[in-house]
Amino acid sequence: MSDSRGKLTSQVEVKTNADVFHELLRSKPHQLSTISPNNIQDCNLHDGDWGTVGSVISVNYTHDGKECVSKDIIEAIDEEKKLVKFKVIEGDLLELYKNISVTAHVETNGETNLVTWTIEYEKLHEGIPDPNTLMDLCLQLTKDIESHHLRSNEISGQEANTKKMVSSIEIKVHGDVFHEIYKERPHEISGICPYIHGVDLHEGDWGKEGTVLSWRYTHDGKERVLKDIVEAIDEANKSVTFRVFEGDIMDLYKTFVITLHVDTLGERNLVTWTLEYEKLNESIPDPHSFMELLLQEIKDIESHHLK
Repeated sequence: MSDSRGKLTSQVEVKTNADVFHELLRSKPHQLSTISPNNIQDCNLHDGDWGTVGSVISVNYTHDGKECVSKDIIEAIDEEKKLVKFKVIEGDLLELYKNISVTAHVETNGETNLVTWTIEYEKLHEGIPDPNTLMDLCLQLTKDIESHHLRSNEISGQEANTKKMVSSIEIKVHGDVFHEIYKERPHEISGICPYIHGVDLHEGDWGKEGTVLSWRYTHDGKERVLKDIVEAIDEANKSVTFRVFEGDIMDLYKTFVITLHVDTLGERNLVTWTLEYEKLNESIPDPHSFMELLLQEIKDIESHHLK
């Protein structure tokens, strides 16, 4: 019986603050589907509160090339040691293991930040393999979290060179129409605006943060393409933010972020576009013509819904 029990431990050094990992795994695991979408497809709170011992979360993930599910209870949180322990109580893993738990421990030794994963398990029978590929998944998750936060820090460092352009337009239809279209159904825009030739889902799901979209459009008389990620959706403020990371526009700008914000002031409905950008060099023009394209989209969508 003793041979059926085991423990795997693996440690990896990271370049970002160890507190980032503890905070994310303790209180914000639902963000993992955005940070590592190839590994974690969804993470939902099933019972309790985020960051609380005894809470139950459900996770949809890919393991060994298969879509899997797991329901876990947060068995322990140690703030002093920066440790979080998850015990699996339901799902695919329990078809192989009588019990299995995963612990993430983060620490700083001098200038070195370390993330240690520990998997404790008991096999249903001796023919079951050790969960080495599950450990690989945990290590890949760590790499993805590190990469995500290094990119965020790089973006923060660029903010001093970032410029902003804002333009608002009053519309005669309810503002929710625009928020809904750009959040959930941007693929419909090509059927409304003739200069938008296609909006395709490249990765993720419509209406979710972290989703990647590819756009084909005509701008300044030329057919162009861009790929962006849905960086933020704010239901309370009715805003959607897209961060462009690939395409023609990146030939001119180091960073390019587009935000749509819908606001209702009494009987007035306003759509506001905000462009935040950093030029590759000072000779690059400000994106006035791109803003005009966005404003024209709003006018055409308005006309379409007034018909």
